Amino acid sequence: MAELHDLTALEQAAGIRAGELSPVELTEHYLARIDRLDDTLGAFLTRTPEIARKQAAEAESEAVAARREGRELPPLHGVPVPVKDLNQVAGVRCTMGSRALAEHVPDVDDHVVDKLRAGGTILLGKTNTPEFGLPSHTENGIAPPARTPWDLERSAGGSSGGAGAAVAGGLAPIAHATDGGGSIRIPASVCGLYGIKPSRGRISGGPLLHDITGLATSGPLARTVADAATLLDVMAGPMPGDPYAAPSLPPGETFASYVLRDPGRLRIAYLTGTPVPGVQVHPDCRAATTDTAALLTGLGHEVEELSLPADDALLIAFTRVWSVLAAIRPVPPAGEELLMPLTRYLRGRGAEVAGADFATSMYAFRALAQFMADGLMAPGGGYDVILSPTLATPPAAVGGLRNDADPQAEFAAIGAFTPFTAVYNATGQPAVNVPLQWNAEGLPIGVMLAGRYGDEATLIALSAQLEQARPWAARKPSVW
Repeated sequence: MAELHDLTALEQAAGIRAGELSPVELTEHYLARIDRLDDTLGAFLTRTPEIARKQAAEAESEAVAARREGRELPPLHGVPVPVKDLNQVAGVRCTMGSRALAEHVPDVDDHVVDKLRAGGTILLGKTNTPEFGLPSHTENGIAPPARTPWDLERSAGGSSGGAGAAVAGGLAPIAHATDGGGSIRIPASVCGLYGIKPSRGRISGGPLLHDITGLATSGPLARTVADAATLLDVMAGPMPGDPYAAPSLPPGETFASYVLRDPGRLRIAYLTGTPVPGVQVHPDCRAATTDTAALLTGLGHEVEELSLPADDALLIAFTRVWSVLAAIRPVPPAGEELLMPLTRYLRGRGAEVAGADFATSMYAFRALAQFMADGLMAPGGGYDVILSPTLATPPAAVGGLRNDADPQAEFAAIGAFTPFTAVYNATGQPAVNVPLQWNAEGLPIGVMLAGRYGDEATLIALSAQLEQARPWAARKPSVW
């Protein structure tokens, strides 16, 4: 017999609208699973059962009133959605994965949290993240590591590893996540989930912690394309003060509506070699990409292999900007000695970056984005979508990337693990992880699709077509 966590988020929302499912019952179900499984999975840094129960009761009352009055409810009303602990929720501890901020409690919501509240979602807690979201694992000094439910000896990835572990382990139906260099797509890949890194400016990063570089954005992690697209609809929209704004959908359109649309015949390029010199792609990741290319060809798309010259220019630019972002994170003076070795290493590097070098690196991002827009993916002549591995290797062991004794080596290992993802943070383009493949060991091996700036709709329609051709949601890890 199916349990409540077997339902998709949209199925849960439909049950709430129809009066067949109570937000209170649903919330209690997930709180019980968190109590039972979170010590194993490491999904949450802070649990908020009192807030969740209060919000669930309010959501139930609103659902009853809406049925009585014939009013529509938001598409995810009453559905639990945890928030990554890099984002602020008023009155709830926000550690950013750091011992230096272990007692930090903000008094304002981030804009994306405001939108989740307005959407009637339920806060189960704040999900696990590495310190300031800097590495692609989720291991910090204040909580157990986040583990993929597919193999508890392996990392859930990062930096949204807690969100990935929560959704893949059935501790939440969907989750808010963030992505500054791959941090949605990495845990999606290693946890067997669908994740969307939206276009730059699609979701507000304000009001307090704007990323002026444009690398980072919030986005959804989910088991299905429809759930992720719907959560994107809830979180999307510009806010006053935003430095960027992505092109809007046509009036009346939603991202969720593209799940049901034929993407048409697309021109798709696929890469199996990395853009980073010296980085090799594991045979499992290469095979997942070529198999997906064959599947896309069978679905009627024009697919051709693309080879790009390896060049470390983007890696150098990204490292400079990433180090500066680490350096400007606000840390109390007494907290510097509490920081992780990797954080201290990056902050030291960032403090040494000259203003001219930082600006040059930002110009390198803009130049790459212009090349994509005018050349490789030019409308009418270029590719509509680029396919590649999401990661260069299968899921890493817990502790396999972390190296406190040599943080420079740790950063290099992270780069070799994730050579494909940061390109689209630099350009601002949307990119998704599609969980089509599992290897012989039963580990998920994701593939990535990237689209033109502002065109999440095509990626969603294409992903839904792939999901229909080769459904993945019925595959569940043993902890389920």
